[in-house]
Amino acid sequence: MSTPITTSQTVGPFSHEAWRWASELTTTVNSTAPTIVVSGVIYDGDGAPINDAQLEAWLPDADGSESAHAMPGFRRCASDEAGGFRFELSLSSGALGGRPAAFITVFARGLGKHQFSAVFLGDDGALNDSAILNQVPAQRRATLIAAKTADGQYHWDIQMQGEHETVFFDYT
Repeated sequence: MSTPITTSQTVGPFSHEAWRWASELTTTVNSTAPTIVVSGVIYDGDGAPINDAQLEAWLPDADGSESAHAMPGFRRCASDEAGGFRFELSLSSGALGGRPAAFITVFARGLGKHQFSAVFLGDDGALNDSAILNQVPAQRRATLIAAKTADGQYHWDIQMQGEHETVFFDYT
């Protein structure tokens, strides 16, 4: 007799401290590819910043130029006391063209399962042709797009619930 599949254990409350060492090892880039910064704030359903979330970024086009990383294309960061997060992402030569700058996984207190999202760069001229964005209702696409604030700098907030909830994907 096989055991039925059950939901994940609720994330936290201790992961923020337990994973801090990993965050320090994976938030900066040593790459020959162009580098950008995506930063923002993660909010709960009441609009309060989440100060103990863990976020992972997976770069879809990671290559050997990130030789300083044990896992090229992987980043992890903890949100700070104000819910802030920051990822340095390297973009290989084939990056973008309507594809995400990174796939994002969110771990936070109260979640039964981690959540999956993606961040696109607002100045990517191919967003209208994005195979992923075109699967998302037009009125919700903006929740996946980081706004350019300066050269190589982008701002993207994550809303876990509510009227402006970030789009999360179900890969099951």
